[in-house]
This record gives sequence, structure tokens and C-alpha cells, in this order.
Amino acid sequence: MSSQSHYEERMEADLAEIRAKIRKVSALVEAQMHDAVQALLTGDVELANKVVLGDRQVNRRIRDIDRLVHAFIVRHAPSAGHLRFASAVLRLDVSLERIGDYAGTIGREVAQFSGQPPASVRRDFELLGQQARQALTQALNGFHSEDPDAATKTYGFEGQLDHTLRAVLGELLDVGERRDHPLRDIFALLRVAVLIRRVAGQAANIAEQTGFWLTGQTRDSRIFRVLFVGHKNDRASQIAEAYARKAYPESGSYSSAGVHPADHLDPALIAFMDAKGLDVRNSAATELKSVDDQSLHFHVIVCLEPGVRQHIGDVPFRTVVLDWKLDLPDGVGADAMEEVYREVAVRVQGLMTTLAGPDAR
Repeated sequence: MSSQSHYEERMEADLAEIRAKIRKVSALVEAQMHDAVQALLTGDVELANKVVLGDRQVNRRIRDIDRLVHAFIVRHAPSAGHLRFASAVLRLDVSLERIGDYAGTIGREVAQFSGQPPASVRRDFELLGQQARQALTQALNGFHSEDPDAATKTYGFEGQLDHTLRAVLGELLDVGERRDHPLRDIFALLRVAVLIRRVAGQAANIAEQTGFWLTGQTRDSRIFRVLFVGHKNDRASQIAEAYARKAYPESGSYSSAGVHPADHLDPALIAFMDAKGLDVRNSAATELKSVDDQSLHFHVIVCLEPGVRQHIGDVPFRTVVLDWKLDLPDGVGADAMEEVYREVAVRVQGLMTTLAGPDAR
């Protein structure tokens, strides 16, 4: 009995040491990101150099934690929750080390700037930095407080950061077109903007590991949101949506829209789809709305007819726009529909395999 008690005390002591060190390196990484963004906003080269040098301390602390975790596994042969904790810590270390690298790289870029970024750009960078740090803090607080629900709130920041990042890129494009700032600085700022955005991606990874540790569950497999767009949304886009829904119901969420939606679907198309076992009788052509205002961004937007792309407008940073150009004019017969259907099937299969892997279903 006493031996078991001693064993448990040793395990708790080892866990406490690991947790304490994680808190310290987490605080250091948060400070590194804060200082990196402040150096950017103020042009403080001394602070930028401090961040660069601080990256070495982050790496040392993370290597120490990795050593302790591996020793913990060897010493205690943990199972269940303790084993998941060890795994989560090792993955957390990877995210923290990468964020530390991002901060160090930002510091190096700032140290080589020829001057401060333009005022308009600084405002957007300030907001981008705030959002990234909030995402990181939310994720780390969820981990340290052992609260998976708090950690999952981290996911909500990614859309905000995408919106702000697009504003930053737009401002940098304007600066470049005016040619009133060194080109080298503009490229450096582009790199810095992407690195700050990546902080939120690492924060999401931390949140996912928190959930795995505390619940044993991983984040649900991603459901890819795909939008098919045509001019009237009464032919090829309807075929693509219906086929994708039937062929890959578990891997994606599919919708279609038209730039100038038709009043009704072509009866010939309805009959053709009936023959394919795809019921579109209750479908209706819908109007294309601003994809930038959607609460959940589309992962992929597919333009199915020539000239559609110019009507899509601005898209979120994480959205990919494809141009398939599978035109299906009014009044075509079953042979032409069959040709487009086959081409749509091949391309949808290729798209979903790329997105969800060979096991897409």
C-alpha cells in the first residue's frame, strides 16, 4: 500500500513539474509574440533583437520539457488520461516552438526594415496581432485550466484573422502600387502578416490537443464546404451539386448558386437527372451572395461557366476558387448533358480526393 502511495506521489510530482514548465514556456512564447508585434508597430529594433535572442530560450525550455515527458513515459508507463497528457504536451511543444520561430522571424524582419510601416498598414497589423494573441491565449488558457470547452472557442478566431489578413494584404498592395515604400519592406511585411496568421493555426492545434487529452476525442473530420456557381444555376452547377451530395455525402457540404438565377430548372435537366437517380425536382436556382459575408467560409468555390469568376468578388483568405468552364447552353439535348455529367463526375472525384484523401466518401 505504501509503495503504491509513494508511486502515486512520484507521478504527481513529475506531472506537476511538467505542468509548471509548460506554463513558463507558454508565458514566454506569448510575450515573444507580443514583443514581436510591438517591435513591428513601433519600429523598435532593440526590441526586435531581444525577440530574436529570446527564441533560443524558448527552444531550450521546450527541449527540457520534451526530455521530462519522455522520462515520465519510461518511468511510469502511463495509460489512458496520463498517456494522452504526455502525447498532448509533446504536440503542444511543437506548436509553441513554431510560434516562437514565427516571433523570431518577425523580429529579424523588423530589424532590417528601412523604417516604420505606413500608418494605414500599422492599424491593420495591430488588429491582426491582437486577434492572433487572443487566439493563442484562449487556447493556452483552455489547456492550463483543463477546460476543453474554453479551448474550442479558439476556432472562432480564424475567420476574424482571415478577414483582417485580407485587409492587410489590400493595404500592402496599395502601398506597392504607390511605390512610396521600399519593395524589400513590402515583401517582408507580407511574410510577417502570414506568420502572424499562422499563430492562430497553431492555437487551433493546441485546442485540438487539449480536447484529445481531456476527452479522448479528436476534432471531427473536416467537412469541406464547396460552392458550385453558374450563370443561371439551372444546369451544370445543379448537376455538380447533386452529384457531389450523392457521391461524397460524408466528406463535404455542397451548395450551388447563380449570378442571375433562372426562374425554374430546365425540365430536360430534371428528366436527365431522374434517369441518373439524382432528384433535383425540389431544387431551385439560388442567387449568388457575397461569399465574403458568409458566417462559415467556403473551402472551395467552383466556377462552372466562362465569365462567372468575375462575379465572385473578394473571397476569404482560406477559400480556393477553381475555374472548370463546363458550359452547358440552353436547349441542349441529353447527349450534351451526359458529356457534362461525366466531366463533372471526374472533376468532383478528383477534388474530393484531393481535399479528403483517397478514403473520401
